[in-house]
Amino acid sequence: MDKISLKERIIHISNAIELIEEFVSGIDEANFLNDIKLQSAVQYQFLIIGEALKYLDISILEKYPYPWHIPRSFRNFIIHEYHGVKMERIFYAANDLFDLKTKIELILKNEV
Repeated sequence: MDKISLKERIIHISNAIELIEEFVSGIDEANFLNDIKLQSAVQYQFLIIGEALKYLDISILEKYPYPWHIPRSFRNFIIHEYHGVKMERIFYAANDLFDLKTKIELILKNEV
């Protein structure tokens, strides 16, 4: 298996954010809560974000102030506490990606 580069991991995160935004665009919370396929798709993209972030060098992340532990912890919560995930929280997080997206875009521009 080939080693995944920093640039590829950043692109994976960026693509996952874009997909989440696309998936929830124009969707209200009630519709999200009634669409298990949409819930699953969004959760999967959060898993990609959290997993890819685990492999980014902390020295790079420290240059871009952001609570990086949150998306990593969110991934762990979805994976390990799948039975306790509140879909309202997933919906809220899916609509709160602007800051993360901005930081990822800066890293992609400045670091790779």
